Parts: sequence; structure tokens; C-alpha cells
Amino acid sequence: MSAPPAASAATITNALTIDVEDYFQVSAFAPYIARGDWDLRECRVEHNVQRILELLDRHRVHATFFTLGWIAQRYPALVRSIVAAGHELASHGYGHERASDLSKAAFSDDIGRAKGLLEDLSGQEVKGYRAPSFSIGVGNLWAFDCLAAAGYRYSSSIYPIQHDHYGMPDAPRFAHYVREGLLEVPVTTLRMLKRNLPASGGGYFRLLPYGVSRWMFRRVNDSDKQAAVFYFHPWEIDSEQPRIAGIDRKTRFRHYVNIDRNFAKLEQLLGDFSWGRMDRIFLNRDANEVCVG
Repeated sequence: MSAPPAASAATITNALTIDVEDYFQVSAFAPYIARGDWDLRECRVEHNVQRILELLDRHRVHATFFTLGWIAQRYPALVRSIVAAGHELASHGYGHERASDLSKAAFSDDIGRAKGLLEDLSGQEVKGYRAPSFSIGVGNLWAFDCLAAAGYRYSSSIYPIQHDHYGMPDAPRFAHYVREGLLEVPVTTLRMLKRNLPASGGGYFRLLPYGVSRWMFRRVNDSDKQAAVFYFHPWEIDSEQPRIAGIDRKTRFRHYVNIDRNFAKLEQLLGDFSWGRMDRIFLNRDANEVCVG
């Protein structure tokens, strides 16, 4: 398939995405926090999402919120606030279980349960899905069959990098069809020195100086002529979240690094680029504009 017409960072609208989960649901904390204890933890997602909604409103930006069914079931007003503000509601599955840890039947149940719940609460079709921890890869590509069968129209579940917890470094870097009617839209990487470098948010955005992230996004817009996909979590703007005791040093660093500075960096990012919803950026494109590679 051919590449889209030439564009620049000044004219390309990038996709802003938020993975709506709370701090205690992070996959790296799974060895330390029992799933059965989630309801016993202080939940901070409502307050943090409200701050994000106010930030987006101030910048007149619409985004896509990949929302856990577990969160939506307990905080339906949060879901309705997202939709009322003009944002896209998408699925992050129900219980934040990695797709790679589930059987095909269990995965189908999880994504179907989440989609039905989110649609019932919002009154709108849920078109998109993002696997927790980008956990679709070479070992479970059958997950795309399940997503297509469940009625999803796009996924953003592959991170084409090498990582100790996830990643599919040989996957196409940009939007491509993985099944009939199902588009995979990977989060953004920058191709340098014959490898893909992470350039799309999360811990990398918190760790790197803002100027590096801005340069990477501009390179993707100007050199690749592609819309970038950025993601972050509500807990990444919450420096007052409870600290989890007993975690190893690597996990502690990855989770807490520069959380106190992240909100200000997001302010800069929203001001430096044009942003929009996943569905409007990718599902409205002509098939000939979908790029593979």
C-alpha cells in the first residue's frame, strides 16, 4: 500500500491516548499487589482523570481514553465525563491482564466484557482496543482474530521495540491491517541505527529531557510523514500516589521517575503539536493512506 501524501509537523494531527488504569494495577506491580486486594487500595483515578480532562479542555484537544472495564464498572461517572467532553472511549480490556497470559477463550471473554460494559455506560460504539502492557506479539497473534470477531475496528497493542516486558521489534512501525477490517496502530518509534527507538510516551517520556521527545516527534512527522501516537497513564501525573513497599529498584525507578515533572511536560507537548482522537485520525483515512513498514 502506498504512503500518504507529504505533510509536516505543522499540518499533521497526532494521536493523544490515555490508558485509564490506577497505580496499583500496573503490570510491574503484579508480583507485589494481589488482584484480590485492588478494592482495598486507595483509588485515585477519578481525580487524576479530571485533571487530564481540564488540561485537554484548556488546550482544546480531544483524545482517546483506553479505559479498563474494572475502572468503568466502579466509576461510571468518569466514563460519562470522558464522552461528554468529546473524547473517544476505547477499551483497555476488563481486568488489566496481559493478553499473552490468557487463553484464547479467556481473552475473548475479557475484551467482549469490557466492550459491552463501556458501550452500555457511554451509549456509543467502542471501536478501539489496547492490550495491557502492549502484550500482543508473535506468540499470540490469534488475539487479532478475537478482536475482529468482537467487533473492534482497530487495535493499538503492538510496540515495535525490544523490551524486557513486551515488544515486537520486527513489526511494522505504522498503521497496517492485521485482519480484514481490523487496523493495528502501533505506538510511535523512531528508526535510527537500524533499530526502533521508543518515542511515544510512558516511562521514556518521563525519563528523557522534553527536547528529545519533541525532536523525535518532529522527525516522525517530517521525515516519515506519519501521525505519531503518544500515550500516558493518569497515575503518571500523580506525585502523591501511595508508594508501594518492597518493590525492586528497577521497578521503583521505572514507575516513579520524574512523576512530579510530568504534568508540566505534557503541557509543553500539547502546545507544540496538533493532537486528536485515534478514531478520527486513522479510521477515516483512505485505505491507500495506510502505510506498512
